[in-house]
Amino acid sequence: MGTLPTLLVANEDSWDDEVHHTQMIVGVPRERGAHELRVAIDPKSVLVLQKLGLEVLVEENAGLLAGFSDDDYRAAGADIVSETGDFLERSQLILGVWPIPMLLEHSRSLRAGQVAIGFLDPLNEPKECAQLAESGLSLIGMELIPRITRAQGMDALSSMATIAGYKAVLIAAVQSPRLFPMLMTAAGTIAPARVFVIGAGVAGLQAIATAKRLGAIVEAYDVRPTAREQVESVGGKFVQLDLDADGTEDAQGYAKQLGEEFYRRQRELMAEVVARSNIVITTAAIPGKQAPLLVTTEMLETMPAGSVIIDLAAARGGNCEASVADETVVVDEVTVMGPTNLPATVPQHASEMYARNLTNLVGLAVKKDVEGFDFSDEVIAESLVTHQGDVVHPVVRSLLGMGELAATSGGES
Repeated sequence: MGTLPTLLVANEDSWDDEVHHTQMIVGVPRERGAHELRVAIDPKSVLVLQKLGLEVLVEENAGLLAGFSDDDYRAAGADIVSETGDFLERSQLILGVWPIPMLLEHSRSLRAGQVAIGFLDPLNEPKECAQLAESGLSLIGMELIPRITRAQGMDALSSMATIAGYKAVLIAAVQSPRLFPMLMTAAGTIAPARVFVIGAGVAGLQAIATAKRLGAIVEAYDVRPTAREQVESVGGKFVQLDLDADGTEDAQGYAKQLGEEFYRRQRELMAEVVARSNIVITTAAIPGKQAPLLVTTEMLETMPAGSVIIDLAAARGGNCEASVADETVVVDEVTVMGPTNLPATVPQHASEMYARNLTNLVGLAVKKDVEGFDFSDEVIAESLVTHQGDVVHPVVRSLLGMGELAATSGGES
């Protein structure tokens, strides 16, 4: 289907003035999720959507908690709508962060042919997507964007993971009774804190880099041997464990779920590193699966008093045995924190980053030579969960106990 339109990847000063006459109305809702402060589209991105020929509606106060007022959106050319029902009825394309709660709450206002894009959590909550499919709504999941070169600008998971890794270190630094850097003071030398990061994906690498900038001694581990070079490039020391690492990475570069025997042996070898660490940040997650258990309660007992664990996999059961999602617990003088939505704690920049990912994606499907929304691009097709009244994503169908589709749903709408 071609590559991303130039106007979405070039410098903004060089954007083409050509308007794409698709006559589509885009709706940006106020988020309903608990503690969700982000908004899907910031005022700056309203201009991008307008360059595509789209009219933009923004629900009243949608961006307020992220630092964007209704007047900011009006100045960018968006219309502000106060009634949610009216907002949904007028919108053909709905762009949200976590749109499922709002869509379910106002499902009677939905109609066939509408498209909604956002984080859907379809691999863990497939029934909600199936329920919305009955309205004829087409759902596109941002967490399903394929890891291919031409989709890098749409990779919202990586954008949000960058923020999570950064913020995890800051939270740990505030919680810890120790300073991170080595300091020469009038009272003598203060030894640096030791930080251990488990998982060297985007969040892990950002955590390593942030902890290193704060002056800590940083070690890191990942089951994927290819992660060593990345860890060292941001200032961490890669921890080598005597494990067979063949087959630990899938075709898209994600860590695969491994057997319990592998994780048991991994915990044994990792225990020594955990015991000498003041801060442990765990980031190991497997899409659609329970997070692997990496840090046991027994391992906590070996850590220095006042140590801190930030478990970024707490939403999926946690990498630490003691983790409780969105709670802080203390076990043997070790503080264990399980935040599940750190990007929402940096809502302004998180919204700006996510908005750019969204507008890049919309640019694939809204073109001057296409009437409506084009579903045929591979990035859109692989991220499509529901379409034309049915669940079309094969993995989600499998989770729901549904058989294969008789014919592929797709084409243009």
